[in-house]
Amino acid sequence: MTSIGILGGTFDPIHLGHTLPAKAVADYLSLTKILLIPANIPPHKATPNVSAKQRAEMVHLACSTEPLLTCDERELKRDGNSYTVDTLKELAESFPQQTLYFIIGLDSLLTFTRWHKYQEILSLCHLVVNTRPNYQLDNLDKATAALLNNHQIHSVNELKKRKSGGVLLLPDTLPSLHNHLHIDISSSEIRQQLANKQDCQQLLAPSVFTFINKNKLYR
Repeated sequence: MTSIGILGGTFDPIHLGHTLPAKAVADYLSLTKILLIPANIPPHKATPNVSAKQRAEMVHLACSTEPLLTCDERELKRDGNSYTVDTLKELAESFPQQTLYFIIGLDSLLTFTRWHKYQEILSLCHLVVNTRPNYQLDNLDKATAALLNNHQIHSVNELKKRKSGGVLLLPDTLPSLHNHLHIDISSSEIRQQLANKQDCQQLLAPSVFTFINKNKLYR
């Protein structure tokens, strides 16, 4: 059975802190594909002079040299509120034979029990959580502690035995992951560097950097 990773984000812009960890996770879990799904942002909240179409184009460019990565625009084409559970329902219908692995950060795990229909999300996929070095899961609220108590899986082999419902915390000590998972880059920092005309070329795929300059984005 093939396995598909799912990574959502605003990707404003997409950078190596998105794509390198995604590839490391794919390697660790033996995923055949990772879908990068740009989130819809209401126009009044969007970055000025950067459209949803341009964000998606940058994701397509970043994926163009990475066989494992594919841009999926379904959330940009949906009207109204776009919930993760709706996206996962569509993906489960599109890929009925595949196991879905929804990749999130530790910050998202800590709020996951407040997501819309979070229990239904878990019925459709596994959660794969990027942790942080030396980060202790102390002082969890009761809902998150219960979530881990009921759903946490401690090995990839155990996770692979199930179609959905597992929560796997990725170890931050594995050599294959260690160099990639914790790249300390944020899109907001890159936007600030671009606005200040600072060099951030090394943080972006060459094609994305060229696209940003050609279209004078984040200036």
